[in-house]
Amino acid sequence: MSIHVANGRLVVWFTIFVGLLFQIMPLPELVEHARPDWLLLVMIYWAMALPHRYNILTAWLLGVMLDVLLGATLGIRALAMSLVIYVVVLHFQRLRNFPMWQQSLLVACLVGMYHLVVFWVEFVAIEAEFSLSIILPSLSSLIIWPWAFWFLRRIRRHYKVR
Repeated sequence: MSIHVANGRLVVWFTIFVGLLFQIMPLPELVEHARPDWLLLVMIYWAMALPHRYNILTAWLLGVMLDVLLGATLGIRALAMSLVIYVVVLHFQRLRNFPMWQQSLLVACLVGMYHLVVFWVEFVAIEAEFSLSIILPSLSSLIIWPWAFWFLRRIRRHYKVR
């Protein structure tokens, strides 16, 4: 393994770590429900860019880590994130060629799918109640995606991550 490959992996894992920090960072109660899913956005980007390296297993491990950090029922976010990344990896060649507005809409749908799976499993496990605020992270992720994509793509090209 060359030093460039090792540096590329460190860069990717650093971006994933930053996404995890943004995901658990405390926010004011007014905007807490509209928090973009930073970790999921970062994982969607890396699954589209390098699906052979960052895929369902990576998503599952990060989901378990997120469950532990949030103190949630273990495995809920791991399942939801794995399902979303499965869809991304299955269609990564098609997703890469979409214009940015279509990618943003698709990312909003994927984030919505993530939250619906989390809600469904929590409803079955602990009888959670439905709220329309489940849509807000999808909308904020729709708005954030073009900038997140641009930023992660610049990092990928600057550090020649392959």
